[in-house]
Amino acid sequence: MAFAPKKVKFRKSQKCSKKGLSVAGSQVAFGEFGLKSLEAGMITNTQMEMIRVTFARALRRSGKSWMRIFPDKPISKKPQEVRMGKGKGDFDHWSAVIRRGRVMFEIGGVPKDYAQGVFRKIAYKLPFKVKMVERI
Repeated sequence: MAFAPKKVKFRKSQKCSKKGLSVAGSQVAFGEFGLKSLEAGMITNTQMEMIRVTFARALRRSGKSWMRIFPDKPISKKPQEVRMGKGKGDFDHWSAVIRRGRVMFEIGGVPKDYAQGVFRKIAYKLPFKVKMVERI
């Protein structure tokens, strides 16, 4: 299962601003526990697939998980040792932009200590700091 949009309006996009707080998606909405970002950053589609597999292995058939982010930003890259100029590089991968305070993943139907263990495994795979939050 590859995380990628079916269709986009433009093949290549500009870099966006990651500064500021995430307004939408800053509260736990579906599950009982969530994983919230403490820093801004980007998550690639391969990292998201790795996290999905981690969820599947950890939860087996108990509980439910939600991924509240989706990689919809095309990232381009120029080949190594290519001179400057000659236009923008070719498409490389899909990425999701994460701002501070965004709840990215949620778990429901499992005890708190079990959810902490699952989120700790996922936190190792992320490129920025995160914390576990509970539903208010």
